[in-house]
Order: sequence, then C-alpha cells, then structure tokens
Amino acid sequence: MEISLIYPSNEHYLKHIEGIDNPNISNEVLDELGLNSIIDLRSSRLCDFFTMDKDVIEYRQEVFGDMISNPELSNVLIKLNPILSDIAELRRLSNDADDSDSYLYSITEIELYMSCMELLSNELSPLKPKLSSKAFIGLVDKVKELTESKYYIDLNNRLKELTSRVREVKSVTIGVNLDARLRPENAGVLSVNNEKFKSGDLLQKILRLDFKTDEYTCIASLQPFNKSNNENQQNALNYAFNNALNTVFKSSMRSWKRVVQAYVLENADFLIKLLPEIEFLVKATELVNSLKNAGNALCFPKILPMENKGFDVKGIYNPVVAVKLNEKMIENDFSFDESGTFYVLSGPNRGGKSVISCAVGLTFALAQLGIVVPARKAVISPVDAIFTHFPTGSEDTIDKGRLGEECARLDEIFDNITENSLVILDETLSSTGSFEASYIASEVICGFSMVKCRGIFSTHLHELTSMLDEINEKCISDGGARIDTLVAGMEEGERSFKITRKKPDGRSYARDIASKYGISLDSIMKKISKK
Repeated sequence: MEISLIYPSNEHYLKHIEGIDNPNISNEVLDELGLNSIIDLRSSRLCDFFTMDKDVIEYRQEVFGDMISNPELSNVLIKLNPILSDIAELRRLSNDADDSDSYLYSITEIELYMSCMELLSNELSPLKPKLSSKAFIGLVDKVKELTESKYYIDLNNRLKELTSRVREVKSVTIGVNLDARLRPENAGVLSVNNEKFKSGDLLQKILRLDFKTDEYTCIASLQPFNKSNNENQQNALNYAFNNALNTVFKSSMRSWKRVVQAYVLENADFLIKLLPEIEFLVKATELVNSLKNAGNALCFPKILPMENKGFDVKGIYNPVVAVKLNEKMIENDFSFDESGTFYVLSGPNRGGKSVISCAVGLTFALAQLGIVVPARKAVISPVDAIFTHFPTGSEDTIDKGRLGEECARLDEIFDNITENSLVILDETLSSTGSFEASYIASEVICGFSMVKCRGIFSTHLHELTSMLDEINEKCISDGGARIDTLVAGMEEGERSFKITRKKPDGRSYARDIASKYGISLDSIMKKISKK
C-alpha cells in the first residue's frame, strides 16, 4: 500500500490486516455505546479501524488536524468518493463481461481515472501550503508526480484522440447478405458514421425540404427495434452492436487495453484502496464539526504507552447525547489511577450514571480511532479491548432467564479480559432482587479487582457500596487493585449531572426527587384535606 491516509507505512497496514495491534472492540459494543449512530459508515465497519498502535494514532491525529483546519479537504474527498466508486464498480462489471464490452470499459476506466487525477491536481494540490500531515502531503506529491510525468501527458492526449473518435459515432451502416429466398445469411457493419441517419418518412422530408434520398436516408426500419421488444431481444441487439463496434475499434483499443493493464490498473489501485479511508475521514470530521458547532470542547489526547494505564480527562462529556440534543453538554473530570482503577458509580435514577459511563468508553474508542475526544484536555493509554454489559431484552432469556443471561455475558467477559482492558457495566444484575444482586456484584467486582483492569460499574445497588471497604480489604490483600466510588450528584433536589469522586451517603435520592414533584406525606395530606 503506497499511499494511506490512516496508516503511516505499508508495514503498519500489513500488521493491521494480520490483526496485530488491533483491539477487541466489537460492533455490538459500538452499538451499545452509541458510536455507530454518530459515525455511520456504509462501505465498511467502524470496528475495523481501531488500533492500539501509538504511531498509527498520532499519524491519524495529524490527518484529522488537517481535515478540521481545512474544510476544503472534506469537499475534495466528497467529490472524489463517487468517481472512485464508479471505477470500482466498473472493474467488477469488467471482470464479469466478455470481450464485447471490455474495450469500452477500458476507455471509461481511463476517463474516470483522469477525472480523479484532475480533481486532485486542481483542488487538493493548491492546499499543500496549509497542510501539515504526512498523509495529505504525500498524496499531493504522488498526484504531482503522476500528472507531470510524460507518460501521463501522452496518455491524456491519446485518451482525447480516441474518445473523440468513439463519441463522434452517431450511426453505423449495416449490410445484410440474403440467400436465394431472400432470407438473411449473415450481417455486418459496413461503415461507422459521424451523423445520424434520417428516418425517411414523408413528414421528415417535408420538414427538411429534402425529397431526395441519399446514403443517410432510411428506406425501411428494421422490425427488431420496435419499442415493444422484450428485455432479452434488446440485450441481444445491444450485444450484437457492441460486439460490432468493438471489432471496428479493436485495432486501436487492443494496444489501449494493454496500457490500462500496465499503467492505469497500477496507479488507480492506490486510489480505490482509499475508498473506505475516505468515508471514515469524512464521516468522523462531520461528527467533529457537529460537536464544535454546538459549542462543545474537543481535543487530541496525549497518547501514553499501554502499560502506563493512563486516563486523565478534563471536561469529559458524552458525544452521542451532545449530537442528539445539539447543545453544549455539562462537563466532568474523570481519571483512573492507583487509588481507583475500577469505580462503582451510584446516584439518583436519570442522574447521568449511564451517560458518563458511556462517555468514558466513547473517549477511549475515539482516541483509538485517532479522532479528537470529547474533552478539554486528555491523557490516555490505549486499551486492548472494550467490553460492555448493559441491560438487554429477551433474546437469550427463554432458556436461561434474565439473571442467567446476565451471568453468562459476565462469564464471557472474564474469558477475554486482561489488565489492559476496559469494561463498562450499566445497571448490571438489575434482573434480580437487591440482596442477590449485591452478592453477585461483589463477586464480580472482586474479579475485576484481581484482573486489575479499568472499568465502571454503574448501579442502583446501594447495598453494594456499603460493602466496598470489605471488598477492598479482601482483594488488596490478595494482590488486587483498589475499587473506588463515584456519585452522580444532586443539588437542592435537582440532578446536577456532575460526577464526584466520594463515598455515597447511602440514599437513592428518591426523597429529594419525590419532594420536588410534591410526592411527600405532608403535600399529599394537604391535597387530601382540600377535598
């Protein structure tokens, strides 16, 4: 791969193809986090673009820096995309076609290739003084090298000459040999003409004031060209005429096709391979612009080695919610450190627990795509996997039941998780009573402590938070990592959506919320007394 907009070298690209340095971040995880909904790719899957390689991430950060600073880049890539798609589709058709179409396909492919190079030369190359990424500068230099070569110039001249000959064809003269009973024996093209023949009917002669017949005047129409022909008849006629035209131009296009195979195929390949990269860059940049226009902060994170297990983010927010609401979001600060590699997050219902939990997962994901992250400042070590465990429907509960299904999913996570992974659990074990759920949750949290992975357990189980001192004492003595607590806050009965690193006070905040809406014994008694 000579040119790539998202991999710094062919070696990095091949490592990605082989699955080296690719984190385990599945499409299902992206659906649960909501990332697929805000970066909606059609020609590829977003999960195929993740990396753990620091060099690849920083290379992409340069590319997105250029995309964000120069909106013209997106416009160029958007214009380039349909032309490259046409080339790819033409190659697919050409592979399935026989010789009757292949020469004409060859001309069309070269025309499309020339259109790509002309677009890049006229609209991308002038941007070079504004560019700083190795990827776009390399693409500009490649285009300059190709378009200024003698071979390209000669190719362009030959294309104009040949296409002018082909495009000037307006009609063909057909000869048909007849046997003694006036039945067609064989037929062929006698000449290729640069003007259309006249229908020969009386009205046309009157309109043209031309009552004489000549070689371009039709004296009788061929019946097979009636509009009532079925599809098979039309295809047969098209095949016959395409085959005849290809035969006429075969001498010119035979050498031309060799040119396509030797030159255009090679030099168009690198452009076609950019198709999924172009869609990824354009769609991700659209997301960035949407968040910026709503007034939200964005930054490129500083990338630390994976073994540092760093995550220190100032002003984090959930980009999925920001896009849906199209407004500036409430920000929080969030970090993983030695005192808290794993958090139990509690607080009022609809107080922002799920939103911040997903925000953390989304920030890791966006960082490992090489995109800006939803924060004012960020320092991040990549993870080797992201696992999520959110409330589910009933797809696997017929055989196992809701609790059984939840436990099976947790067991699968433990089969694959490492100390460099991230796990996001939202209201896990909500399918059973609080006593049973708290017991199972304590076992699960101990397990994550022993793995020493990073994660968040968002829960309504306030009994669980009261057990954390005991859990930490046991796990740390066995070599596990410390579990800490976060609380989604309330201020004067209102949800603040601010997340604080502190011990919960043991309340569900239900009393504050109920009082706000007049659901207290005093307010109820007042209403009753008025009746």
